[in-house]
Amino acid sequence: MAKKKWYKKTAIYNYLAKVAFRKKLKKWTDSDQEMADFYAQFISPGDVCFDVGANLGNRTKVFLHLGARVIAVEPQEGCAQMLQAAFADHPNFVLVPKALGAEEGEATMLISQEHTLSSLSADWVNSVQASGRFSQYSWDEERVVKVTTIDNLITRFTSPAFIKIDVEGFEEQVVSGLSAAVKVLSLEFIPEYIESMVKAIEHLGSLGDIRLNYAVGESMDMVLEEWKTREEMITLLRSLAMDTSLFGDVYIRYVD
Repeated sequence: MAKKKWYKKTAIYNYLAKVAFRKKLKKWTDSDQEMADFYAQFISPGDVCFDVGANLGNRTKVFLHLGARVIAVEPQEGCAQMLQAAFADHPNFVLVPKALGAEEGEATMLISQEHTLSSLSADWVNSVQASGRFSQYSWDEERVVKVTTIDNLITRFTSPAFIKIDVEGFEEQVVSGLSAAVKVLSLEFIPEYIESMVKAIEHLGSLGDIRLNYAVGESMDMVLEEWKTREEMITLLRSLAMDTSLFGDVYIRYVD
């Protein structure tokens, strides 16, 4: 095991891993097409999208395929390197190697051995450990990362057509860094941490009139036939609070 870990830190291993990842990501799969069909309702060619918590870029790949200019926001160094290796030659790709939050600065990220679970929220980590959702994982490492805000990204890149936010419990803080309505956002949720999602929705609702829907897991399908008001969605989400096997994304759109 020690030799394997040592080998993974070598330059040649990292180079070969990036080459293999880039080759894998270049393939267009049925799952990619399913996502593209779903996100096409929000994204058109020429739009700007923010992929917040881009991780290894499965959404970035799809958004680029749809013709969007993608601002991929990812604070984990290893993930950021993979994103750069995969998409740096794409003219519509921009990497922001930071986290997003309520204000500019720095924050401590709790690093999991499963990179998709690294989080800036100690409360979220405590919640998923208490529920047993990710009982096989630990968060034994801490790393200070740079933080910017959605408002600062908008100033730099323009207001986006779509913002995907998947930041393992830090969604409330991320949307707190937004001070004006945008078109559409998605925020990942889990029932055992639902009150933080409620606060995020309330903040977004304070910026304008919103309608909401949600999708479960990676279904790429809205659960509700009709989009709900802020109050209706909050009531619905709270009704899910006992189902700790569930996860999904809430979609928020602003209406004129």
